[in-house]
Amino acid sequence: MSYYHFFNDVPGIFPYHPPSQPGPETDPHRPDNPCDDPNTERNRIVGKAKNTLETVKEMGTTQVPEIKSNIHCLTIVGQIEGHLVLPPQNKTTKYEHIIPQLVALEQSPEVEGIVVVLNTVGGDVEAGLAIAEMISSLSKPTVSVVLGGGHSIGVPIAVSTDYSFIAETASMTIHPIRLNGLVIGVPQTYEYLDKMQDRVVRFVTAHSHVTQEKFRELMFRTGELARDIGTVLIGHEAVECGLINEVGGVYHAMDKLKSLVEDWKSGKEGIMQ
Repeated sequence: MSYYHFFNDVPGIFPYHPPSQPGPETDPHRPDNPCDDPNTERNRIVGKAKNTLETVKEMGTTQVPEIKSNIHCLTIVGQIEGHLVLPPQNKTTKYEHIIPQLVALEQSPEVEGIVVVLNTVGGDVEAGLAIAEMISSLSKPTVSVVLGGGHSIGVPIAVSTDYSFIAETASMTIHPIRLNGLVIGVPQTYEYLDKMQDRVVRFVTAHSHVTQEKFRELMFRTGELARDIGTVLIGHEAVECGLINEVGGVYHAMDKLKSLVEDWKSGKEGIMQ
């Protein structure tokens, strides 16, 4: 007798026939549409694993809370990039990205207030002034909060809003305008630099409580910065000299902006009546 015939004669063991998977015809308890059953394994993972991985990659968290609000957050981080493209390893805020956002925010009926969050080392003078001018010309309430640092040309952006905050440990560096690269040593070059510096001084003093004399004194102070002139203000110091309105963080900025939005809406209703 061959092994083949022997195994064929053993009932229930050989040959082995795997049981059929239950289907719509064989399983009366299976719903007509598997997607209707929230407890199935398929419905628990479809579309979520990929989204979770992308969220972790982009945001560093598994879930980002979504909230519909009438307040828009505008971030100015890293180095403000102007007419020249900076190296890819630099964290930058591109002014050609910020300007269209500001135009859209001005036109959007859903947005009623804008909070500007700054943590910048400065950057291109004309690009920074352009952003500051646009923020100051918005008709909607604006509040800025300096977290970490608002240095150099970040100072005009910080004071361009209706009200400004600075974190207790945040710092702001005030110094004269610098140039990178080759500078042609002619009187016209220095005259242009002086006029550009005057633009910065006039803007900052017009949108804050610091005087021109005090701001220029901070700008040209010697001995505080190594190998350079200028001043570093930290938290309360920026408020004491009149540059920033108040020491506070995100909560204080949002609370103040909400009250400004309510006043702004009340004013609009009064004009319409």
